[in-house]
Amino acid sequence: MSRFDFPKTVRLLKSSEFDRVFARRCSFANGLVIVYFASGESLRPRLGLVVSRKCGNAVVRNRWKRALREAFRLVQHKLPRHLDLVVLPKRSAQPDVARLQASFQQLAARATEKLATQERQP
Repeated sequence: MSRFDFPKTVRLLKSSEFDRVFARRCSFANGLVIVYFASGESLRPRLGLVVSRKCGNAVVRNRWKRALREAFRLVQHKLPRHLDLVVLPKRSAQPDVARLQASFQQLAARATEKLATQERQP
């Protein structure tokens, strides 16, 4: 199996999976995206996308989805295991794969630190 593949097993597909991540209420943001995260059961990080009509027309929304999937595909082997991410692009930002890769790594590192401190608390 390639380190850069993107099968269905690394995607959040069901609404119950999205609801579980949103219910956790843990998120971080930067100038490009808002990332909600939760601990997952999978051996690999998983990605869910929420790109609303507020981001633009269908062309812009599809461009965002392609850029987010590609950035995740390229950095997924650097992300922590057992992490489910739901990504929402910010309305004013433009999709850029290189910046999104850096964002994924930065926000995932912050997310794992926060999850670790929450698990240590009683």
